[in-house]
Amino acid sequence: MNKTILGAGVFFGATAVMLGAFGAHGLNNLVDSKAVNSFTTGVQYQMYHAFFLLILGTINSLSAKQKKVISYFIILGIVCFSFSIYLLATNELTGFDFTRIALVTPLGGLLFIVGWVLLGVAILKNKSTE
Repeated sequence: MNKTILGAGVFFGATAVMLGAFGAHGLNNLVDSKAVNSFTTGVQYQMYHAFFLLILGTINSLSAKQKKVISYFIILGIVCFSFSIYLLATNELTGFDFTRIALVTPLGGLLFIVGWVLLGVAILKNKSTE
């Protein structure tokens, strides 16, 4: 399980770097500054949570089941939050109206919060971290 979580952290970290470079160098001429700022927010949250996954994968005091559940919330949060922001920020470049999926973004934020709370609860309940 640790390798899977670490692999997800590496994947989301690497794609955050790629998407960040695209946002900084390729997107400026295609969309307005508000859209670029939104895109940047998606990249930042993706990178924060890539680090979260890397740290989660190295915590030995949590069970594999706890890590698995927490990682699912964080991974789904990245997909719902960051990737919906990427689509919304580049909406004017496509033929599809991504504003229809705008409610996915706050769902992703909620998934992040649940993942963080689950981590906190697991740490607080763990006898070996006292």
